[in-house]
Amino acid sequence: MPGLLRLRSRYPGDAVGRPPELLDPDSEPVPDASAYVRRYLGRDDVEVAREEAIWHFDQLPVSLLTTATLDWVRAAVPGVPVDERRFRPNLLVRTPPGTPACVADEWFGGTVRIGGTPRLRFERSSERCPMANEAQQDLPHSPRILRALARAHDMRLDALATVARPGRVRLGDTVELL
Repeated sequence: MPGLLRLRSRYPGDAVGRPPELLDPDSEPVPDASAYVRRYLGRDDVEVAREEAIWHFDQLPVSLLTTATLDWVRAAVPGVPVDERRFRPNLLVRTPPGTPACVADEWFGGTVRIGGTPRLRFERSSERCPMANEAQQDLPHSPRILRALARAHDMRLDALATVARPGRVRLGDTVELL
């Protein structure tokens, strides 16, 4: 659905437990999300729903992307602005210089600890869809991104995980392979 990624959402203020509000391309809240999206896309067959009510055939609870992999994508498509928003990971892990691209592939079947308590068990990667090519905010449309993934990594990019031990993840927490 071209144009969909120009929309955003947010939780109003500190309204924990309240539903998020949809923001138009100018970051203005819209009063009726479903009606707005139908008009915006020119379709009457769409509905805005809570994420947990939607089943994603290729997803697990957590998607992790490393900066080494993101740097590889940037190098594979010179001149195309690339950042993590194109791939929508739950976690972006800063890796040291020299870390190979797609290093998280080596973690499948293993567990990592993040900070003190949380643990993730890595299951597999996800096949990327054309949404990675779509324009959003200041990122232009580019079919080169998905082509690069198809050539080099079988359309796969991130590491998908289940939560083995819940806990709070904070910016700057270390990630340790167990």
